[in-house]
Amino acid sequence: MKARVTSLFGFGRTGGIAEQRDPVEISGGREVMTRKARTASERPVLPHYEKIVASHETTVLAPADIFGETAAMSRSPHGASVFADQPTRLIELRWQGMRDLRRWSNAFRRLTDRHYRAGDLRRDLREVPYLKNLRDQELDLVAKGTSLESRGDREWSNAYKQTLAEDANKIIESEPTIVEAGDYLDGLIIVRYGFGRVTTPAGHGNQTIGFITKNELFGLEEIIRHWRGEGALQYRQGLRAVGYVDYLRIPTSLVEEHILPQIFPKSRSTGRTEWRFARAPGPEKPTDQPLDEATLNFLVNNRFINGTAVMFIDTNRCTACDDCVRACAAAHDGNPRFVRHGAEQAHLMVANACMHCVDPVCMIGCPTGAIHRDTQDGVVLINDRTCIGCAICANSCPYDNIRMVEVRDREGRVIVDDETRVPLLKATKCDLCQDHMGAPACQRACPHDALIRLDARERRHLADWIE
Repeated sequence: MKARVTSLFGFGRTGGIAEQRDPVEISGGREVMTRKARTASERPVLPHYEKIVASHETTVLAPADIFGETAAMSRSPHGASVFADQPTRLIELRWQGMRDLRRWSNAFRRLTDRHYRAGDLRRDLREVPYLKNLRDQELDLVAKGTSLESRGDREWSNAYKQTLAEDANKIIESEPTIVEAGDYLDGLIIVRYGFGRVTTPAGHGNQTIGFITKNELFGLEEIIRHWRGEGALQYRQGLRAVGYVDYLRIPTSLVEEHILPQIFPKSRSTGRTEWRFARAPGPEKPTDQPLDEATLNFLVNNRFINGTAVMFIDTNRCTACDDCVRACAAAHDGNPRFVRHGAEQAHLMVANACMHCVDPVCMIGCPTGAIHRDTQDGVVLINDRTCIGCAICANSCPYDNIRMVEVRDREGRVIVDDETRVPLLKATKCDLCQDHMGAPACQRACPHDALIRLDARERRHLADWIE
């Protein structure tokens, strides 16, 4: 039996007052909440400064030095902690300002690129499974020859919904090309952040055969074949930017000289190269695609591959019992945090629930930092006390997975701003039941195994669950 699953936000409430808050906490309206946001953003003091410096590798920042630019541009967590050992005056530049300065000033772009090369590039290369065993001298040579490149629009969410109106072929053709099938094999491509669509020519267009994301490689198989004398210096597949992708390109000559000997070590007994992959951990190859083409296009075209906790529902198994919604409500004081309907492909549906994205564009414009990524498990959360109800996050979310709700007191009265008398709003969304033990309540409650929360990059897991 196939059931079309549709429900309104709030369906399945278990009782009590919807979105109840303590009026004392927000009695001053927006201004008080903004002051609380400033207080919450104050940084802690390190009580054992000398011990930390003695036990960790540290670098002293001098006047005019910069830090945090890589994390800001990639909208990802910082790779290091920075603290002041004396009164320090800082200038904070938001990522939009960095983007514009890099666009308008060649000197600033060269400065940030030099800074990345001097610090973060080696670390990023070490994170790639096939490069982590390189000796320091080899890594220095590889890093020196590596180029920093990007394709697409960092603010890809602006045109996202217009793109969805196109058919699959037009969506593919509209994506910026990084490599075309048949191009000269000039290097190994490593994604730093973002997503790339892997394609192969089909008829008068291109067919999606996979995608790659952070620390995954493109072009390695072709370079190996050339190194073994079995193929030409030519890419066999194409690669396009899905929205935006930032990547490294290591010249083929450096890969063959320094990297491949680590993957294919010579046999101690014969002195010959072993033409079999060493058992080093590595990402799944994009061509090892367990999903059918229609499902793959569905995930990539809708950019659900951005989600680390996508709510997939199998509409063949779903009986519309709404146990998932009731469980979510029970876990959140009677207030469900998702809408049980969404885009569908065959019997696979992606519900309107926060996906806790790899690239959470909802965080871009929040003026108080209320919406943030948890540093321990990467879950995207909203600090209810510092949210001022501006709706920037809700408007920025490409997937419409954040709701603005009126908050009420214990008697059910809407709480209003003391000055404007306008009802106060709060942003709400799925928090993956972070304060509850076990899996998300919605998934645990489904009696038919019709719902799962899954990282969309885990293609094999998703394919197994569908089957």
